[in-house]
Amino acid sequence: MVTIDDVAELAGLSKSTVSRVINHYPHVSKEKKQRVYEAMETLGYVPNSSARSLRNKKTKMIAVIVPRLMNPFFGQLVESMEVAANQQGYQLLICQTMYSKETELGHLELLKTKQVDGIILASLENEWEDIAEYLAYGPLIMCNEFDESAEIPIIKLDQIHGGYIATKHLLRLGHTKLAYCSGGYKSMVANHRKVGFEKALAERGLTFQESCGFYQAYTIENGMEVFKEIHKMKDPPTAVFTGSDEVAAGIITGAREYGVKVPEELSVIGFDNQVISRIMDPTISTVEQPIEQMAQKAVHVLLEKIHSQKALSKERYELPLELIIRESTVGGPLRAVE
Repeated sequence: MVTIDDVAELAGLSKSTVSRVINHYPHVSKEKKQRVYEAMETLGYVPNSSARSLRNKKTKMIAVIVPRLMNPFFGQLVESMEVAANQQGYQLLICQTMYSKETELGHLELLKTKQVDGIILASLENEWEDIAEYLAYGPLIMCNEFDESAEIPIIKLDQIHGGYIATKHLLRLGHTKLAYCSGGYKSMVANHRKVGFEKALAERGLTFQESCGFYQAYTIENGMEVFKEIHKMKDPPTAVFTGSDEVAAGIITGAREYGVKVPEELSVIGFDNQVISRIMDPTISTVEQPIEQMAQKAVHVLLEKIHSQKALSKERYELPLELIIRESTVGGPLRAVE
C-alpha cells in the first residue's frame, strides 16, 4: 500500500510539506505542489479522506467556483444551486477565487483528489486549455461565464441581447452619448454585452467613444469612482450602461453626492435585477437574469453527467433575459420584453 512517506520520498520533499499540499495549506510554492501531484499520480496515491470516498464511489459533493460571494448575483446563484443540490442528496462546496488564477486552479484540484464528484465553473480566470486537463478526473460544466472553445456543457444567457435591449431603451429616451461599464476585458459575459451595446448604437448611426469606457467596475465603490470620472468630463455622457446593479447603485450614490439628478441629468441602467435595484432611490432600471432557473439547470446537468459517466459533450443551454424599466431611466416602474 502506497503511503504519504512514499510520496515524500519520490517528490524529494518532507512528509510535512506533502501533507500541507494535500490539505491545501497556503504558502507552498507552485513548484513543490507540482512535484507532490506528479508523485501522487505516479504512485497512484489517494489521500485517506478521498480513499473512503472512492470506496463509496461518490462523495455526494459538488463544487461551484465563483469570483466573489459579496456580489449579490453570485450569492443568489450559489444559494439556488445549494437548494437544488440538496434536493438531490448532494452538498455544495463554495469556492471563491477573488479573481486569482492560482486560486482557481487550486480549487480544481478538488476534482483531481476526488474530494468532489464534479465542478460548476461560474467564473473563469484561466484559459480553457489550462483547465481542460482536469476533465480526466471528473465532469466540469460552465454556468454564467463561458468559453465557446470548451468541449463541455455550458448554461448561459444571451448577453448580446441583454446589452442590446438595455442600450435600445436608453437611445429611445433620446440619449446619444453613453458610457459603458463592465467588470473586465477577459470576461465573455462582459464582451458579449458590449457587442449588444455597440449593435444598438450602430443601428442609430452612433459610435462608442472609448473615453467613456470603464472596464474594472465591480462594486458600489467602483461605481462611485466611475461617476467621479464622468463628472470631470467637459462633455460627459448623459446615460450609463453598467454590468451590475451594484455598480449602478454606486453611480447613483456618487451623483447624489455631487447634486446630479438621476434620471433628469443622468440615466443609469444596471444588470441582474438584484434586491438593491428595487430599494435604491431612485429604483434602478435593469436587465433581469433568471438566476434561479440557471442554477437549477446547472446542477441538473452536472449531476446527470456524474451519474451517466459518459463523455462530456458540447451542449449549450441559453436562457432568456428581460428588461425591467424603473426610475433611474424614466422615473416609473415598467416591464418590457424585446
